[in-house]
Amino acid sequence: MFSMVPAATRRVSRASRYWAAGTASSTLPKNLSSASTRLICSSMWADSSVGRETPGAWARAKASIFSASAESSRGYVASEAMGEILVEDPDARGTPRRLVAMDFLSPAGRYAPSPSGDLHLGNLRTALLAWLYARSSGRRFLVRVEDIDTQRSSRESAQRQLEDLAALGLDWDGEVIYQQDRYAAYEAALAQLPTFECYCSRKDIQEASRAPHAIPGQYPGTCRDLSDAERKAKRAELAAQNRVPAIRLRADVSSFTIHDAFAGEYTGEVDDFILRRGGQPPADPSQGMDWAYNLAVVVDDAFQGVDQIVRGDDLLSSAPRQAYLAHKLGYPEPEFVHVPLVLNSNNVRLSKRDGAVTLRQLLADPGRELSDVIRLLSRSLGYDAEGINTAADLLERFIPDKLSREPFVWDGTV
Repeated sequence: MFSMVPAATRRVSRASRYWAAGTASSTLPKNLSSASTRLICSSMWADSSVGRETPGAWARAKASIFSASAESSRGYVASEAMGEILVEDPDARGTPRRLVAMDFLSPAGRYAPSPSGDLHLGNLRTALLAWLYARSSGRRFLVRVEDIDTQRSSRESAQRQLEDLAALGLDWDGEVIYQQDRYAAYEAALAQLPTFECYCSRKDIQEASRAPHAIPGQYPGTCRDLSDAERKAKRAELAAQNRVPAIRLRADVSSFTIHDAFAGEYTGEVDDFILRRGGQPPADPSQGMDWAYNLAVVVDDAFQGVDQIVRGDDLLSSAPRQAYLAHKLGYPEPEFVHVPLVLNSNNVRLSKRDGAVTLRQLLADPGRELSDVIRLLSRSLGYDAEGINTAADLLERFIPDKLSREPFVWDGTV
């Protein structure tokens, strides 16, 4: 299941020093000395002559899992820091290599909201479940802000969401990562994948999907096999309009199967889906290109060592694509847990767009306390709320296998 680091790069000199996020370390962190700790990393190696700004030259990513204590005795050096690090490889005569690292700590679960508004009851329930699953299994719990949709995201909204999670008692480990700070990582991952440029507009794709034998909802492959001359002409047409083409994955399967804790074996369609959107490039180059969610989430989960993904079952259909993309990048497939949603009295899922009630609105009632909301969430998970006042209280009772597989219909009462 996991691809080991190539033999020529497996031993790392203890004299090596790691540079990441402005810090350097030449010793194995104490919290990695346990034999039960897993060292998770993505190895993207390149010659030292390759510039730090040219991720496209890196070799194809390989995911590796080692026992930290066992490997440290054989010469590995690990760093808590995340980011780019330089190492010396004695098996390659000291040739410096570049490694783009994931989080070198133990496995993790995560909650990754989009900062486009305050968290509503359904969001809070999913966040609570992600926290409960992670904490009950001994994993770290991480929070990541998925703000690649720059038109709808704001740092103010992200801050309010973090405050709501903290108020609910959902503590997290390490720093919060923002996707807008991760564009270079997406560019590096894109360079490892088989891709092609797509010059189609949405209208073009819609019209092509109406053709006989077309599969509804799937990209029809219009630009997949264009000749070099055709690509050059299409690219020039877009450039004249100050537009750039989209980048699509050149998929070699039509479907992919995952295992989900709730849905079981689930097979979904895989087409040549978008990794980077086209259109007008940003006026400020530092803002990066318009990265697609499927690429960003896979790269970030791997980078952070996330091996358990708990989220709403409205995202189940995207899991096969993401698992396939992880496979193409050499990342291990995570454990998927797609949980039932919260529905309103009309059996429609709660959404920010429809003005679903938020934690702040719930607590605006002068006679209501945070413990009331915790008990409501406990009941939504099928637990007797008696004696539950905090998320920590619920964690003591939490048994994943006993969760209801049906959505929770909320009638508006607390």
